[in-house]
Amino acid sequence: MKKIVLTIVAILFLLAAYLTLWPVPIEPVSWNAPMPPGYSGPHAVNTKLANLKMISLGTEEGPEHIAIGKDGKLYTTVASGNILRMNPDGSAQEVFANTGGRVLGFDFDAAGNLIAADAVKGLLSINPEKKITVLTDKVNGEPIRYADAVVVAKSGKMYLSDASTRFAPKDWGGTFEASVLDILEQASTGRILEYDPANKTTRVAAKGFSFANGVALSQDEQTLFVNETGKYRVWKISVNARDLDISTPSGQAKVLFDNLPGYPDNLMRGLDGKIWLGFAKPRNPTIDKMAAKPFMRKLTLRLPRVMWPIPKAYGHVMAFTEDGKILADLQDPSGAYPETTAVTETADRLFIQSLHAKGLGWMPK
Repeated sequence: MKKIVLTIVAILFLLAAYLTLWPVPIEPVSWNAPMPPGYSGPHAVNTKLANLKMISLGTEEGPEHIAIGKDGKLYTTVASGNILRMNPDGSAQEVFANTGGRVLGFDFDAAGNLIAADAVKGLLSINPEKKITVLTDKVNGEPIRYADAVVVAKSGKMYLSDASTRFAPKDWGGTFEASVLDILEQASTGRILEYDPANKTTRVAAKGFSFANGVALSQDEQTLFVNETGKYRVWKISVNARDLDISTPSGQAKVLFDNLPGYPDNLMRGLDGKIWLGFAKPRNPTIDKMAAKPFMRKLTLRLPRVMWPIPKAYGHVMAFTEDGKILADLQDPSGAYPETTAVTETADRLFIQSLHAKGLGWMPK
């Protein structure tokens, strides 16, 4: 009996030592998470996003970003690294390109080139003949570690989010894994970059974001809308900002939406002046309660992954005006279509973007 007791004590000691001392990749920063608002007011629970129609993508999954090209074709990026091209009804599917990385967001420039934010490769240009060119993968001598979203202005300038300067997807098992590490750490190293193709220069426009994600331009192209995923916020940033730290009050940056009910992901311009936002996941009370407890966040990463407090699947997208009025809120509490990262709006359909879905979801308008 004594040997059994000693064995149990030794096991408990080793377990305690592991949970408190085993090295983890994050150095958590304490912050004050706002009280979750829940699904109320303009975000009252509904099922308007349920029962989506599906376009099969074969063996592909994760149509993270969707856009209609200059050629009228629908383009989407998927987890395999492929960029797919098809008719808007899903027919005539083909692989347009594969960058060898993972394109998350993209846009088209005036010449019809597909401008891609590749989380592994940086900012790329893919011409209609499928030639891939690296536009930029560094800023101020530092690598762009997590290119996430990009939007091209009429001037030709390109604005992209570098979600994290701490955790590159190529080093940490992929885009989702790297995002979890960055958001748990809360070091707020995300930034917005400007690439000017006229002189091939890259500069930091704004920094200090807890996972800088979706980017959209205002109609007059004087303002950038930016999703700060890790702190449940949407910002308005002047396109003229230079190396702006958003933690310091400034007339060039203000919060448009704060304390959202989920993790905001992509931003897409819709029709009639609206902007669409997708929530990859709902808030998780456990994560919010650990905001001011850095040690607990370290301990979490020492647990088996199945015990991590990853929020459940919950379909949710919304549309808003540039001054912050919510025009539409569509939800599917069942989460049947996972990680609804945004909406691509056409005259007759809403295409729903997703990080992990097995097909391309859409609904008639």
